[in-house]
Amino acid sequence: MKSLLKTEELAQLLLAAFVFAHLPYAWWVLPATFLLPDLSMLGYLAGPRVGAASYNLVHHKALAIAVGLAGWVLGQPLLVLAGTVLLFHSAFDRLLGYGLKYATGFQDTHLGRAGKMTQVRTLEAA
Repeated sequence: MKSLLKTEELAQLLLAAFVFAHLPYAWWVLPATFLLPDLSMLGYLAGPRVGAASYNLVHHKALAIAVGLAGWVLGQPLLVLAGTVLLFHSAFDRLLGYGLKYATGFQDTHLGRAGKMTQVRTLEAA
């Protein structure tokens, strides 16, 4: 199941890259804006509940799709770019095992525990 989910995330990442390739922006704009969605982690300065809510809002793919579609319908390439970057970033995060967060802590995601300690435990179990 894990490889099936990763394949789905890869397909979404490639879709976002395809959409970006058809936007009127230079190639370097995607890597330059790639980490902007992670600014949502600043919500953790107000505590884990606010942090998880802000992170989840920005990393939710429905928001990415809504922003991108709004840009397309309104003829606003900047909004299409924002939706594309959000989708690309979120799919990349999911490929790495970083899912939507629970209020119990940054490492607790809908995909399980994320981070180096989880990877070490997985390697030790193998």
